[in-house]
Amino acid sequence: MKNTVIKFGSYGLLLGFGLFLIGLLFMKDIDMSTGEIIGYATMIASLSFIFFGIKHYKDNINNGAVSLGKAIGIGLLIALFPAVGIAIADYIYTAFINPDFFKEYVAMMEAKGNTEPIPEWGSGMMALIMFLTVMILGLIISLISAFILQRKTD
Repeated sequence: MKNTVIKFGSYGLLLGFGLFLIGLLFMKDIDMSTGEIIGYATMIASLSFIFFGIKHYKDNINNGAVSLGKAIGIGLLIALFPAVGIAIADYIYTAFINPDFFKEYVAMMEAKGNTEPIPEWGSGMMALIMFLTVMILGLIISLISAFILQRKTD
């Protein structure tokens, strides 16, 4: 199981980190709504390795069977990798590449008519929120993948 998690988690980390950082670098040229869509698409693409990792474990390691709990566990462990990669990319972007990101975000929200107070979080807090967002999506994808792929031994 460990090798499967490391292999598919690494694929997800590389894809998530790379696409997310590329998307953030080009975000200055696009509006934030489009950037948000690109961000979520990147998260889902990098988390797609959860399904493939569980399937690989079931078919090639565990003789065609995997329990629901084991599949969810594998999926969540794989999700840790892209979550860390995307959080690091977000931190790099907001701390070094575009340190004015939060000011721009607040200005955009105010221009859209938002009257609610917007918290001024630092890069570390935003990276944590990004990590948690990816892990929540990872849990959802793990559950769906586990229900699709579960099969107990006869």
